[in-house]
Amino acid sequence: MAHNSSAHHLHNVGNWMPADHKAHKKWLGDVIKTVNDTQKPLHPVLQEFQHLIESNTRIYMLITSMFDEVPHQNRYGHDPTGNPEIRDYHHFLRVLNHLITSAPSWTDKSHRVGLVGLPINAVLDWPMGTPSGYAAFLDPDINKMLKKILNVWGEFLASPASADVLNDSSEGWFGETGRRDLTAIAKIGRTAATNLQFHDLFECDPSKPNHGFKSWDHFFTRVFREGIRPVAEPDNGKVIANACESRPYRLARHVNARDQFWIKSQPYSVLDMLARDPLAEQFVGGTVYQAFLNALSYHRWHSPVRGKVVKAYVVDGTYYSEPLFEGVGNPDATKQEIDMAGQVTSQGYITSTATRALIFIEADEPAIGLMAFIGVGMAEVSTCDITVKEGDRVEKGDEIGMFHFGGSTHCLLFRNGVNVSGFPEQGMEENVPVRSQLAVVS
Repeated sequence: MAHNSSAHHLHNVGNWMPADHKAHKKWLGDVIKTVNDTQKPLHPVLQEFQHLIESNTRIYMLITSMFDEVPHQNRYGHDPTGNPEIRDYHHFLRVLNHLITSAPSWTDKSHRVGLVGLPINAVLDWPMGTPSGYAAFLDPDINKMLKKILNVWGEFLASPASADVLNDSSEGWFGETGRRDLTAIAKIGRTAATNLQFHDLFECDPSKPNHGFKSWDHFFTRVFREGIRPVAEPDNGKVIANACESRPYRLARHVNARDQFWIKSQPYSVLDMLARDPLAEQFVGGTVYQAFLNALSYHRWHSPVRGKVVKAYVVDGTYYSEPLFEGVGNPDATKQEIDMAGQVTSQGYITSTATRALIFIEADEPAIGLMAFIGVGMAEVSTCDITVKEGDRVEKGDEIGMFHFGGSTHCLLFRNGVNVSGFPEQGMEENVPVRSQLAVVS
């Protein structure tokens, strides 16, 4: 997908970035200016990253080259304040040093309001779309290091200091824009036409500082009030409940065991999606339903069926990998340009590469039998927290896990021969409510 040359490129997938690209660029320019104006010692985890880069020839080559390969047109070469974009790893490490002690926030610059929900991803937009960036972000040693860095950021986001952005200023999560958008995206299904406000929908206390949330992560893993998201026909095993508050992305039937998931059509590759688990063969030729989460949405996962947890574990994978067709390595492109929204438009690709949670459930309903849930991390949104274990019994609608600092995309897999139908239409403009009816089996 070629990058839209317009200055108003829209980030419509999941609202992870401001809708107006100028707001994103202004945000990045402000971050770079802040970093350039301060001299702050590198956090120990970033000192470790610097040592890895400088002591490993392969990694030094990849990291250095990915910045060098960013096109040198003005659009890539300068931020809106006139400063050069990040052009080397030393500068990149200093920017990371700033971001890992900052919580995601809204922008309100020149009346361009938007959410920068993936700040590290925003910094890496250009280099991750280069051939060397493609290789770098598939590298196991680099991904191990990125996991350490993201864990440090996660510790900050779970700390009281991160709650500072949960204020009612124009750049706060409970400012006019933030509160309005958070409420609007939650008012779907049976609550759509109501006068319910954020505090009516979610467990919180608006009379307390930060609405009673102890940290940014506490806010982002917020829970609905009792009764807001009822379970669809809890005693009818043939009705499948929606596992995540999410927007339909794709439905695929007769999926292949192995496929070229890195090409533009992003076909599903079942054995890769399920990390070659011994149970994966049962899903070859079956059905995959995928939907993505909005940055402003509810981020906990719920069991789509009543049954028994057969397996539940996290597969370590990539964090910032996007396929070559999104960047300057695309051999089919007439112009070699980078898709700024590459990470969020590569939804199919990341189901086989990114860090993800696998939960296999044996449904009580014999027409379903064994099914699988995959919670896929994306960029910073990579902490997959499973809250059930092998052998647990779950009722339809029970919580089974969550994403921390946001959410990405998820899949439900059904075995070959399971006749499942009635899924929502792809291209819907709003989420399907969590725990509502998603599909039926016959």
